[in-house]
Amino acid sequence: MKKNLLLITLVSCLGLYDTAMGCTGITLQSTDGATVVARTIDWSRTEMNNIYTVVPRGHNQQSLLPDGTMDGLSFISLYGYVGMAVEQPEFVVDGTNEAGLSAALFYFPNYGEYKPYNEADKDISLADFQVVSWILSRFSTIDQVKEAVNNVRIINIDPSASTVHWRITEPSGRQVVMEIVDGIPHFYENEIGVLTNSPGYEWQLTNLNNYVNLHPGNAGPTKFGPITLRAFGSGSGFLGMPGDFTPPSRFVRAAFFKTYAVPRANAYDTVMQSFHILNNFDVPLGAQFTAGSIPNDMPSATQWTVATDLKDMVIYYHTMYNRTIRSIDMKNINFATVPFQYHTLDTQKQQLIIPAKINQ
Repeated sequence: MKKNLLLITLVSCLGLYDTAMGCTGITLQSTDGATVVARTIDWSRTEMNNIYTVVPRGHNQQSLLPDGTMDGLSFISLYGYVGMAVEQPEFVVDGTNEAGLSAALFYFPNYGEYKPYNEADKDISLADFQVVSWILSRFSTIDQVKEAVNNVRIINIDPSASTVHWRITEPSGRQVVMEIVDGIPHFYENEIGVLTNSPGYEWQLTNLNNYVNLHPGNAGPTKFGPITLRAFGSGSGFLGMPGDFTPPSRFVRAAFFKTYAVPRANAYDTVMQSFHILNNFDVPLGAQFTAGSIPNDMPSATQWTVATDLKDMVIYYHTMYNRTIRSIDMKNINFATVPFQYHTLDTQKQQLIIPAKINQ
Protein backbone atom coordinates (compact mmCIF):
# COMPACT_ATOMS: atom_id res chain seq x y z
CA MET A 1 0.00 0.00 0.00
CA LYS A 2 1.30 3.42 -0.93
CA LYS A 3 2.52 5.60 1.90
CA ASN A 4 0.16 8.34 2.97
CA LEU A 5 2.82 11.04 3.29
CA LEU A 6 0.23 13.70 4.09
CA LEU A 7 -0.86 11.97 7.31
CA ILE A 8 2.71 11.30 8.35
CA THR A 9 3.64 14.95 7.85
CA LEU A 10 0.61 16.20 9.74
CA VAL A 11 1.22 14.06 12.80
CA SER A 12 4.91 14.92 12.82
CA CYS A 13 4.16 18.65 12.68
CA LEU A 14 1.60 18.41 15.48
CA GLY A 15 4.06 16.62 17.73
CA LEU A 16 7.27 18.43 16.94
CA TYR A 17 6.79 21.75 18.68
CA ASP A 18 5.82 20.86 22.21
CA THR A 19 5.95 24.43 23.48
CA ALA A 20 3.40 25.50 20.88
CA MET A 21 0.73 23.01 21.98
CA GLY A 22 -1.20 23.26 25.19
CA CYS A 23 -4.74 22.31 26.18
CA THR A 24 -6.70 22.85 29.37
CA GLY A 25 -9.56 20.59 30.46
CA ILE A 26 -12.10 20.89 33.28
CA THR A 27 -15.05 18.79 34.39
CA LEU A 28 -18.06 20.24 36.22
CA GLN A 29 -21.24 18.81 37.68
CA SER A 30 -24.57 20.56 38.13
CA THR A 31 -26.65 20.24 41.26
CA ASP A 32 -29.11 17.99 39.38
CA GLY A 33 -26.32 15.51 38.59
CA ALA A 34 -25.31 16.42 35.03
CA THR A 35 -21.65 16.04 34.06
CA VAL A 36 -20.04 18.55 31.71
CA VAL A 37 -16.59 17.96 30.21
CA ALA A 38 -14.91 20.97 28.61
CA ARG A 39 -11.54 21.84 27.16
CA THR A 40 -9.52 24.15 24.95
CA ILE A 41 -7.36 23.12 22.02
CA ASP A 42 -4.30 25.33 21.71
CA TRP A 43 -1.93 25.18 18.76
CA SER A 44 -0.03 28.32 17.81
CA ARG A 45 2.29 27.21 15.02
CA THR A 46 -0.29 27.16 12.23
CA GLU A 47 -4.02 27.06 11.66
CA MET A 48 -5.25 23.48 11.83
CA ASN A 49 -8.00 21.96 9.75
CA ASN A 50 -10.55 21.86 12.58
CA ILE A 51 -13.55 19.64 11.89
CA TYR A 52 -16.31 17.66 13.57
CA THR A 53 -17.11 14.16 12.45
CA VAL A 54 -20.20 11.97 12.81
CA VAL A 55 -19.50 8.23 12.89
CA PRO A 56 -22.34 5.67 12.62
CA ARG A 57 -22.54 2.22 14.12
CA GLY A 58 -20.85 -0.35 11.94
CA HIS A 59 -18.26 2.07 10.57
CA ASN A 60 -14.91 0.36 10.00
CA GLN A 61 -11.61 2.10 10.75
CA GLN A 62 -8.01 1.00 10.53
CA SER A 63 -5.00 2.48 12.28
CA LEU A 64 -2.24 4.36 10.56
CA LEU A 65 1.22 2.83 10.86
CA PRO A 66 4.70 4.41 10.87
CA ASP A 67 5.26 3.32 7.25
CA GLY A 68 2.36 5.54 6.21
CA THR A 69 -0.12 2.76 5.45
CA MET A 70 -3.56 2.39 7.01
CA ASP A 71 -2.80 -1.24 7.84
CA GLY A 72 -2.83 -1.42 11.64
CA LEU A 73 -5.56 -2.37 14.10
CA SER A 74 -8.97 -2.66 12.46
CA PHE A 75 -12.04 -1.81 14.54
CA ILE A 76 -15.76 -1.53 13.80
CA SER A 77 -18.00 0.88 15.69
CA LEU A 78 -20.34 -0.76 18.18
CA TYR A 79 -21.41 2.75 19.16
CA GLY A 80 -21.94 5.79 17.03
CA TYR A 81 -20.25 8.98 18.11
CA VAL A 82 -19.51 12.62 17.36
CA GLY A 83 -15.93 13.82 17.58
CA MET A 84 -13.94 17.02 17.23
CA ALA A 85 -10.97 16.26 15.00
CA VAL A 86 -7.85 17.98 13.69
CA GLU A 87 -6.50 17.72 10.16
CA GLN A 88 -8.17 14.38 9.34
CA PRO A 89 -11.50 12.84 10.47
CA GLU A 90 -9.54 9.88 11.87
CA PHE A 91 -7.73 12.17 14.31
CA VAL A 92 -10.51 12.74 16.85
CA VAL A 93 -9.12 14.59 19.87
CA ASP A 94 -12.38 15.01 21.81
CA GLY A 95 -15.70 13.24 21.45
CA THR A 96 -18.65 11.44 22.97
CA ASN A 97 -20.45 8.28 21.93
CA GLU A 98 -24.13 7.41 22.08
CA ALA A 99 -23.60 5.51 25.36
CA GLY A 100 -22.45 8.77 26.96
CA LEU A 101 -18.78 7.87 27.25
CA SER A 102 -16.45 10.79 26.56
CA ALA A 103 -12.78 10.59 25.59
CA ALA A 104 -10.22 13.29 24.87
CA LEU A 105 -6.55 13.56 23.92
CA PHE A 106 -4.09 16.02 25.50
CA TYR A 107 -0.44 16.49 24.62
CA PHE A 108 2.03 14.87 27.04
CA PRO A 109 5.54 15.64 25.77
CA ASN A 110 8.74 14.26 27.32
CA TYR A 111 7.03 12.26 30.08
CA GLY A 112 5.15 9.51 28.25
CA GLU A 113 6.74 6.63 26.38
CA TYR A 114 5.06 4.04 24.18
CA LYS A 115 6.47 0.66 23.28
CA PRO A 116 8.39 0.85 19.98
CA TYR A 117 6.52 -0.24 16.89
CA ASN A 118 7.02 -3.88 15.92
CA GLU A 119 5.83 -4.87 12.46
CA ALA A 120 4.99 -8.32 13.78
CA ASP A 121 2.34 -6.64 15.95
CA LYS A 122 0.85 -4.41 13.26
CA ASP A 123 -2.58 -6.08 13.53
CA ILE A 124 -2.90 -4.84 17.13
CA SER A 125 -1.02 -1.55 16.66
CA LEU A 126 -3.08 1.58 17.28
CA ALA A 127 -1.85 5.12 16.53
CA ASP A 128 -2.12 7.39 19.54
CA PHE A 129 -4.10 9.97 17.53
CA GLN A 130 -6.74 7.28 16.83
CA VAL A 131 -7.15 6.05 20.41
CA VAL A 132 -10.09 8.40 21.05
CA SER A 133 -11.89 7.02 17.98
CA TRP A 134 -11.19 3.47 19.16
CA ILE A 135 -12.52 4.16 22.66
CA LEU A 136 -15.68 5.84 21.41
CA SER A 137 -16.30 3.13 18.82
CA ARG A 138 -15.97 0.17 21.13
CA PHE A 139 -16.76 0.95 24.76
CA SER A 140 -19.41 2.31 27.11
CA THR A 141 -17.51 2.26 30.44
CA ILE A 142 -14.08 3.13 31.79
CA ASP A 143 -13.56 -0.39 33.10
CA GLN A 144 -14.06 -1.82 29.61
CA VAL A 145 -11.35 0.51 28.30
CA LYS A 146 -8.97 -0.45 31.13
CA GLU A 147 -9.37 -4.11 30.29
CA ALA A 148 -9.13 -3.75 26.51
CA VAL A 149 -6.11 -1.45 26.36
CA ASN A 150 -3.87 -4.35 27.32
CA ASN A 151 -4.87 -6.11 24.09
CA VAL A 152 -3.64 -3.33 21.79
CA ARG A 153 -0.25 -1.71 21.25
CA ILE A 154 -0.51 2.08 21.24
CA ILE A 155 2.22 3.57 19.07
CA ASN A 156 3.65 6.81 17.73
CA ILE A 157 3.33 7.19 13.99
CA ASP A 158 6.53 9.22 14.06
CA PRO A 159 9.06 8.41 16.84
CA SER A 160 10.07 12.09 16.97
CA ALA A 161 6.52 13.23 17.70
CA SER A 162 5.20 14.05 21.16
CA THR A 163 3.36 11.47 23.23
CA VAL A 164 -0.14 12.19 24.51
CA HIS A 165 -2.34 11.24 27.43
CA TRP A 166 -6.10 10.82 27.63
CA ARG A 167 -9.13 11.84 29.70
CA ILE A 168 -12.02 9.33 29.79
CA THR A 169 -15.34 10.23 31.44
CA GLU A 170 -18.60 8.46 32.19
CA PRO A 171 -21.97 10.27 32.46
CA SER A 172 -21.90 9.57 36.22
CA GLY A 173 -18.90 11.89 36.54
CA ARG A 174 -16.32 9.18 37.07
CA GLN A 175 -13.19 10.16 35.16
CA VAL A 176 -9.75 8.68 34.66
CA VAL A 177 -6.53 9.91 33.12
CA MET A 178 -4.62 7.34 31.07
CA GLU A 179 -0.87 7.83 30.68
CA ILE A 180 1.55 5.42 29.02
CA VAL A 181 4.96 5.50 30.71
CA ASP A 182 7.73 3.00 29.91
CA GLY A 183 5.26 1.32 27.58
CA ILE A 184 2.78 0.55 30.37
CA PRO A 185 -0.70 2.13 30.58
CA HIS A 186 -1.43 3.78 33.94
CA PHE A 187 -4.88 4.92 35.01
CA TYR A 188 -5.53 7.63 37.61
CA GLU A 189 -8.93 8.43 39.05
CA ASN A 190 -9.33 12.13 38.28
CA GLU A 191 -11.40 13.28 41.23
CA ILE A 192 -10.32 16.90 40.84
CA GLY A 193 -11.58 17.02 37.25
CA VAL A 194 -8.68 18.95 35.69
CA LEU A 195 -6.12 18.02 33.05
CA THR A 196 -3.45 19.91 31.13
CA ASN A 197 -0.20 18.52 29.71
CA SER A 198 3.21 17.65 31.19
CA PRO A 199 4.40 16.60 33.73
CA GLY A 200 2.21 13.64 34.68
CA TYR A 201 -1.12 13.81 36.48
CA GLU A 202 0.23 12.65 39.86
CA TRP A 203 2.97 15.32 39.76
CA GLN A 204 0.36 17.98 38.98
CA LEU A 205 -1.64 16.96 42.05
CA THR A 206 1.47 17.10 44.23
CA ASN A 207 2.31 20.55 42.86
CA LEU A 208 -1.01 21.89 44.17
CA ASN A 209 0.53 21.69 47.64
CA ASN A 210 2.74 24.63 46.69
CA TYR A 211 -0.41 26.78 46.71
CA VAL A 212 -1.87 25.77 50.06
CA ASN A 213 -2.11 29.46 50.97
CA LEU A 214 -4.59 30.27 48.18
CA HIS A 215 -8.27 30.62 49.00
CA PRO A 216 -11.34 32.31 47.52
CA GLY A 217 -12.41 35.67 48.82
CA ASN A 218 -10.13 38.31 50.30
CA ALA A 219 -6.86 38.26 52.23
CA GLY A 220 -6.25 40.47 55.25
CA PRO A 221 -6.39 42.96 56.70
CA THR A 222 -3.14 41.99 58.41
CA LYS A 223 -1.23 43.84 61.11
CA PHE A 224 2.31 44.52 59.89
CA GLY A 225 4.19 46.08 62.78
CA PRO A 226 2.86 49.60 63.22
CA ILE A 227 0.73 49.53 60.04
CA THR A 228 -2.14 47.48 58.67
CA LEU A 229 -1.90 45.83 55.24
CA ARG A 230 -5.10 45.80 53.23
CA ALA A 231 -5.95 44.23 49.86
CA PHE A 232 -6.32 46.56 46.89
CA GLY A 233 -9.44 44.78 45.71
CA SER A 234 -11.64 41.68 45.89
CA GLY A 235 -10.25 38.23 45.13
CA SER A 236 -6.98 38.87 46.93
CA GLY A 237 -7.11 35.36 48.41
CA PHE A 238 -5.77 34.19 45.05
CA LEU A 239 -2.71 36.45 45.17
CA GLY A 240 0.26 34.33 44.14
CA MET A 241 -1.64 32.13 41.69
CA PRO A 242 0.58 31.58 38.62
CA GLY A 243 -0.58 33.41 35.53
CA ASP A 244 1.65 32.04 32.77
CA PHE A 245 0.61 29.49 30.15
CA THR A 246 2.82 26.53 31.15
CA PRO A 247 0.89 23.31 31.86
CA PRO A 248 1.60 23.32 35.64
CA SER A 249 0.41 26.91 35.97
CA ARG A 250 -2.70 26.26 33.90
CA PHE A 251 -3.43 23.17 36.00
CA VAL A 252 -3.25 25.22 39.21
CA ARG A 253 -5.51 27.97 37.88
CA ALA A 254 -8.01 25.49 36.44
CA ALA A 255 -8.09 23.50 39.67
CA PHE A 256 -8.86 26.56 41.79
CA PHE A 257 -11.36 28.13 39.39
CA LYS A 258 -13.16 24.82 38.94
CA THR A 259 -13.16 23.81 42.60
CA TYR A 260 -14.59 27.10 43.82
CA ALA A 261 -17.03 27.68 40.97
CA VAL A 262 -20.59 28.11 42.21
CA PRO A 263 -22.54 24.94 41.26
CA ARG A 264 -25.23 25.55 38.67
CA ALA A 265 -28.71 24.07 38.74
CA ASN A 266 -28.69 22.26 35.40
CA ALA A 267 -26.53 21.06 32.54
CA TYR A 268 -27.07 24.05 30.26
CA ASP A 269 -26.06 26.57 32.92
CA THR A 270 -23.05 24.42 33.75
CA VAL A 271 -21.99 24.37 30.10
CA MET A 272 -22.15 28.17 30.00
CA GLN A 273 -20.15 28.31 33.23
CA SER A 274 -17.47 26.06 31.74
CA PHE A 275 -17.02 28.46 28.82
CA HIS A 276 -16.63 31.38 31.25
CA ILE A 277 -13.98 29.48 33.22
CA LEU A 278 -12.08 28.45 30.10
CA ASN A 279 -12.08 32.05 28.83
CA ASN A 280 -9.30 32.49 31.39
CA PHE A 281 -7.17 30.03 29.40
CA ASP A 282 -7.43 31.59 25.95
CA VAL A 283 -3.84 31.96 24.75
CA PRO A 284 -3.19 35.21 22.86
CA LEU A 285 -1.05 34.64 19.83
CA GLY A 286 2.48 35.78 20.58
CA ALA A 287 2.73 34.70 24.20
CA GLN A 288 4.78 31.61 23.26
CA PHE A 289 7.27 33.17 20.86
CA THR A 290 10.18 35.55 20.98
CA ALA A 291 9.07 39.07 20.08
CA GLY A 292 9.03 39.53 16.32
CA SER A 293 9.10 35.80 15.52
CA ILE A 294 5.37 34.99 15.46
CA PRO A 295 4.96 32.48 12.59
CA ASN A 296 1.37 33.30 11.54
CA ASP A 297 -1.48 35.76 11.85
CA MET A 298 -4.28 33.74 13.44
CA PRO A 299 -6.73 35.45 15.81
CA SER A 300 -5.64 33.25 18.73
CA ALA A 301 -3.50 30.29 19.72
CA THR A 302 -6.64 28.78 21.28
CA GLN A 303 -8.24 27.49 18.10
CA TRP A 304 -11.44 26.14 19.62
CA THR A 305 -13.17 25.39 22.91
CA VAL A 306 -15.71 22.61 23.41
CA ALA A 307 -18.06 21.70 26.27
CA THR A 308 -20.15 18.52 26.29
CA ASP A 309 -23.25 17.85 28.35
CA LEU A 310 -23.12 14.10 29.03
CA LYS A 311 -26.65 14.08 30.48
CA ASP A 312 -28.58 15.63 27.60
CA MET A 313 -25.96 14.55 25.02
CA VAL A 314 -25.29 17.96 23.50
CA ILE A 315 -21.89 19.17 22.30
CA TYR A 316 -21.24 22.93 22.33
CA TYR A 317 -18.26 24.72 20.79
CA HIS A 318 -16.87 28.05 19.62
CA THR A 319 -13.74 28.86 17.66
CA MET A 320 -11.05 31.50 17.43
CA TYR A 321 -12.86 32.99 14.41
CA ASN A 322 -16.38 32.93 15.78
CA ARG A 323 -17.09 32.86 19.49
CA THR A 324 -20.80 32.36 18.88
CA ILE A 325 -21.57 29.06 20.58
CA ARG A 326 -22.82 26.33 18.25
CA SER A 327 -24.29 22.97 19.26
CA ILE A 328 -24.63 19.39 18.05
CA ASP A 329 -27.58 17.57 19.63
CA MET A 330 -26.68 13.89 19.60
CA LYS A 331 -30.24 12.88 20.51
CA ASN A 332 -31.31 13.98 17.04
CA ILE A 333 -28.84 11.63 15.32
CA ASN A 334 -29.89 8.09 14.40
CA PHE A 335 -26.51 6.36 14.56
CA ALA A 336 -27.95 3.26 12.87
CA THR A 337 -28.66 5.12 9.64
CA VAL A 338 -26.66 8.36 9.60
CA PRO A 339 -23.85 8.31 7.01
CA PHE A 340 -20.25 8.87 8.03
CA GLN A 341 -19.49 12.54 7.54
CA TYR A 342 -17.32 15.44 8.62
CA HIS A 343 -17.63 19.20 8.43
CA THR A 344 -15.47 22.22 9.12
CA LEU A 345 -16.07 23.95 12.45
CA ASP A 346 -16.29 27.32 10.70
CA THR A 347 -18.36 27.59 7.53
CA GLN A 348 -17.42 31.26 7.57
CA LYS A 349 -14.32 32.47 9.40
CA GLN A 350 -15.86 35.62 10.76
CA GLN A 351 -17.34 36.61 14.10
CA LEU A 352 -21.12 37.00 14.07
CA ILE A 353 -21.95 40.57 15.14
CA ILE A 354 -25.53 41.42 16.13
CA PRO A 355 -26.29 45.16 16.09
CA ALA A 356 -27.79 46.53 19.29
CA LYS A 357 -31.37 47.75 19.13
CA ILE A 358 -31.81 51.54 19.16
CA ASN A 359 -35.23 53.15 19.34
CA GLN A 360 -35.38 56.25 17.17
